[in-house]
Amino acid sequence: MRILPEETCCVIVDYQEKILPAMAEKDRLMEQSVKLLRGLSILEIPVMMTAQYAKGLGLNVPEITGAAGTAEYCDKKTFSIYRDEKAREKLESFGRKNVILCGIEAHICVLQTLMDLAAAGYQPVLVEDCVSSRCLHDKEVSVCRARAEGAVVTTCESLLFELTGGADHEKFRQISGLVK
Repeated sequence: MRILPEETCCVIVDYQEKILPAMAEKDRLMEQSVKLLRGLSILEIPVMMTAQYAKGLGLNVPEITGAAGTAEYCDKKTFSIYRDEKAREKLESFGRKNVILCGIEAHICVLQTLMDLAAAGYQPVLVEDCVSSRCLHDKEVSVCRARAEGAVVTTCESLLFELTGGADHEKFRQISGLVK
């Protein structure tokens, strides 16, 4: 299955102030996530952001909101974004079948969202180097589960180049410069 830009959107899951510091390999997660979100912005892929109980866990960190080009988020108390009515409506408004997922925690909110999206007929695309959990083992198991649930598992660089389709894409040079 080819991931085409016109069929694709992104859900940015819970990069929040109070939980991000506890993530395994946090620096790598942030580096790759910022790269992904800047690339998606260049390619004009629609994005939406969530926050898990922002009152208690804080807002999404500025590096992520800056790279995404928005600070707007759907505040949720459900682990899966798809079980939150406002988040589900926002996602449905994009009218895209492929849903790129990045964020934290991989084994909770990201995985439960992925399962609900797959059950609803979406094609989840898990960007493995743009998700994390407090424990790497939890992340590894969630990636295995994501594959079993039908997700396409990829990396930031692979996905961005797939979305351009080739060196003749009008934004290829921008993407190429971003990933180097």
